[in-house]
Amino acid sequence: MPPAIPSLLVSSEPDSSLRQETLELLEWRRLCQHLATFAATPLGRRACLELDPWRSREESEVWLDQTEEAMRLDGSQPGGVSLEGIHNLLPALERVERGGILSGEELVQIATTLGAARRLRRLIDADERLPRLREWVSTLRTYPELEQEIFRCLDEHGEVRDSASPALADLRRQHRLFHSQIQERLREVMSQCPQALQDTLIGQRQGRFVLMVKATHRDLIRGLVHDSSASGATLYVEPYAVVELGNRLRETEVQIQAEEERILAALSAQVGSVAADLEHLQAVLVGLELALARARYSLWLKGNRPQFVAAGLRLRQVRHPLLWWQVRQEGKGPEVVPIDFTLSESIRAVVITGPNTGGKTVALKTLGLLVLMAKAGIFLPAQDPPQLPWFEGVYADIGDEQSLEQNLSTFSGHIQRISRIVQTLQSRPEPALVLLDEVGAGTDPTEGAALAAGLLEYLSEKALLTLATTHYGELKALKYQHPGFENASVEFDEITLAPTYRLLWGIPGRSNAFAIARRLQLDPEILQRAQRYLQGESQLEKVIAGLEAQRAHLEERLAQVGSLHQELETLYRQMQERSQRLAEREAQLEYQQRQGLETLLAAARQEVAAAIRKLQQGDDPRQVTAHLQQIRERYLPAPLPVDTEFVPQVGDRVRLRGLGQTGEVIAVEGEVYVVRSGILKFTVPRGQLDPIDEHQAKQRQRPKAPPSPPPTTAPLNLRTSRNTLDLRGKTVADAEAILEQHFAQAPPGPVWIIHGHGTGRLRAGIQAYLQHHPRVQSFAAAAPQDGGTGVTVAQLR
Repeated sequence: MPPAIPSLLVSSEPDSSLRQETLELLEWRRLCQHLATFAATPLGRRACLELDPWRSREESEVWLDQTEEAMRLDGSQPGGVSLEGIHNLLPALERVERGGILSGEELVQIATTLGAARRLRRLIDADERLPRLREWVSTLRTYPELEQEIFRCLDEHGEVRDSASPALADLRRQHRLFHSQIQERLREVMSQCPQALQDTLIGQRQGRFVLMVKATHRDLIRGLVHDSSASGATLYVEPYAVVELGNRLRETEVQIQAEEERILAALSAQVGSVAADLEHLQAVLVGLELALARARYSLWLKGNRPQFVAAGLRLRQVRHPLLWWQVRQEGKGPEVVPIDFTLSESIRAVVITGPNTGGKTVALKTLGLLVLMAKAGIFLPAQDPPQLPWFEGVYADIGDEQSLEQNLSTFSGHIQRISRIVQTLQSRPEPALVLLDEVGAGTDPTEGAALAAGLLEYLSEKALLTLATTHYGELKALKYQHPGFENASVEFDEITLAPTYRLLWGIPGRSNAFAIARRLQLDPEILQRAQRYLQGESQLEKVIAGLEAQRAHLEERLAQVGSLHQELETLYRQMQERSQRLAEREAQLEYQQRQGLETLLAAARQEVAAAIRKLQQGDDPRQVTAHLQQIRERYLPAPLPVDTEFVPQVGDRVRLRGLGQTGEVIAVEGEVYVVRSGILKFTVPRGQLDPIDEHQAKQRQRPKAPPSPPPTTAPLNLRTSRNTLDLRGKTVADAEAILEQHFAQAPPGPVWIIHGHGTGRLRAGIQAYLQHHPRVQSFAAAAPQDGGTGVTVAQLR
């Protein structure tokens, strides 16, 4: 059963003020506003604006499936799936359940919504690639008979049709007759007393038809005065001649109104009898529109589906979605610099350092938002495939928590929120992501650094992953004291004195205060005095500088390798495409040749059958035999010409090609001939000898030996992303499932399987599986440059 509307908007998780504060700090509601622009109806936009990401892992996986299928569905229709005709039925359904009568417009909205739901269900049911959406709409009841009944009784504007009931049709016919008679009699009165009229128009006052009579001529047209002009010069008179007709017209109008209300009440009762199903239908439609909005927003982000893994992060070329919207949609701000989050499974805490305005806080918010997007079924603006752990909770302490009303300093405000985060992790252990901005700031630097170090050590044991930004140099050393810590920094260009907004992993940020001061021409003596106070840290700065130089060199080499790898993949793809085209051409030629042979064979059979019939009828056998011989010669292919070459013998006269001389062959040594010409002897290969005349050429012609087959060469084994599987961190069962799926569609050739070293259990399980798989011809450890014993290369048949 699809979820009801409240579960579309509100998570099943218990409400947590701490989580709601996290949504505010990460600006989740702003992202929901961007998502809402991709919805088509007010109710769909409301669902987007109230989207809550706190869901279970199973729900998030289902929502990601729905988003992926909504992309397929939307892409299959020119211009996308249309949601035209869908309305918010909830207020009308609530009123009709209380016994109220719906207006014609509300009933038409119900009918058009039913029609739109039926069209959507047919569209989804026709596509087998949409199992989640098909399951979702399978319980829909669209009541086509109710839709037909509404449109039989009402037009598209909600007005009751004459055909709604025979009584209504008869009453409206009477109404038109009375109206026509009143108009005719009024025109007769006007023609009899034209001088008494202020105007020749027929007006209406209080639902009665009147003439505009001059006050000075009121005696000429006697009747009921219903009104007068402001000046009193004009009276609005209903002549006595039409009073009775007017009364009957009003009675008919009352009867018509009663009949229309009866029809609307009957239709409302039909709607009320199925109100529960219509509420369910409304919930499904809202869910479908929300899935389409997530799909369209994901496409706008150029997003890829996230994969939940046990631990570690693999988010490459990530862009902050709100900043990217600001640049692409609003044309504001600088270009968004993509960053990477790549962490091994063992890392539990990351310390990010670097200068102010360098992008540390943006990095925290980017990761936090991406985790929430994945939980809410939205694809991530990152390179494929984005991988991240499942975080049950996301907790953040970002920004200035100073509060004058509560008499809290910045430091106290941060400590208060961090204390609530710690209490939550203690009371409800769960895989959580904790984001701390400027941890330990706002107090004495020595005590703040010590407190921050203790807090990060504690969180590394309680939370699945903690990211913290800081200016404290002491926290950089945690990586070398605890195996679960990692350093990162935001890059700073010392030449331009500006941040590059790139996030560098494995290297702590250096202090750039001296570089900035030196470039801004601060007195050198001051810098020298200050340098004496940093003697203890100078060695660390040198180590960091060396690491940065090494990183720059490795990045340059990595870029070269990446470029070469891209070229090789392009070449490999071109070779595959050419091989496929050649195979298709060969198959086409073979088919054409086979068709031609079958045609010739059929014709030959017919001629042979005709010859046999002639023989049976008593024709001359010699003539029939001659005819069959003609058929044989006509249909049998001519013998292929034998390729020959000139092979002279000892004593033959020959001409030396290229020398213009003749001589006699006096010796033969394999393919080398000794020719005497006068007093000279020439040793030449047979290919440089020509016959003297045609008679000699015919005598010495021999069939040419077939060329020797070219030497076989080993196939080119090129490693690409398509034939490489990374199974690190998987169980043996999961690895076997992935291998089985890949082997079912992979072409013959090598497959590189990355399993790592670890305990060796995964490698043993994979190799045991490969040993019994029918497609595996052989397998062995990879070359040292390809990973050695941490990678197994399997050759597929």
